[in-house]
Amino acid sequence: MAAGLVDRDGTILSRSVEPTPSGAGAEELFSTLAGLADDVRSAVRAPIVACGIGCGGPMAAGGETVSPLNIPGWREFPLRSRMAAHSGLPTALDNDAKALALGEGWRGAARESTNFMAMVVSTGVGGGIVLEGRLLDGATGNAGHVGHVVVEPDGRRCACGGRGCLEAEASGLAIEALTGRPAELAPPEMVVRAGRLVGRAVASVANLLDLELAVVAGSVALGFGSPFFAAASAEISERARLSFSRSARIVPAGLGADGPLVGAAAVGWRHLGEANS
Repeated sequence: MAAGLVDRDGTILSRSVEPTPSGAGAEELFSTLAGLADDVRSAVRAPIVACGIGCGGPMAAGGETVSPLNIPGWREFPLRSRMAAHSGLPTALDNDAKALALGEGWRGAARESTNFMAMVVSTGVGGGIVLEGRLLDGATGNAGHVGHVVVEPDGRRCACGGRGCLEAEASGLAIEALTGRPAELAPPEMVVRAGRLVGRAVASVANLLDLELAVVAGSVALGFGSPFFAAASAEISERARLSFSRSARIVPAGLGADGPLVGAAAVGWRHLGEANS
């Protein structure tokens, strides 16, 4: 979990980070997050106008409740309203990967693009999609869940209940389950496989939505580095073959480790009508 104070230019003025408490219940999780928010507020004497939150999904419409698959302590937890009450600020919440899409379009690797996807490949896999300069929300705010595109028919069972989802095959948790070791210690063949499967999902989305770019963040993708992105690019070239999709490309997210906080801030600025839509 992390909190930061981010200005109108996307600069992080202060931050505080703490590991998500393992096995914690709803109130302990919220107490940890609220404490981080308090830390950054006390570190900088500047007017604060809004609170933006990026959280793993799925979520209910408007972000009123969250049920992140990888944080079992929160099921239908009213995170937005609880943080609004704690902070006393106008508060907006969105999926963390959708938040990343806003941040990357604002200050990152997608600044020159109006049709792109942002992805987080970390403990889980998430995504956010921008078409014609607008972030897609969907009926309940959950548009862009690329982690649940099927990349291996009849593959591993996913936490969502399906089989062969990208998250079940290429996330940090999936790689640990397949190899018996943390993702950062994955053997080279697993790095290439993860990249290939991510590329497969990106190609499918590019074919479907006429996207030109995928920017990818997250500890797994960025930690795997060049071999991962080379495998993903090769898979996209093989599978995105339509006249409008064959130029689709995949690159590391430009904001690096700052992406989650800048993205969450972009959610807050969007709520005020002051950032990418």
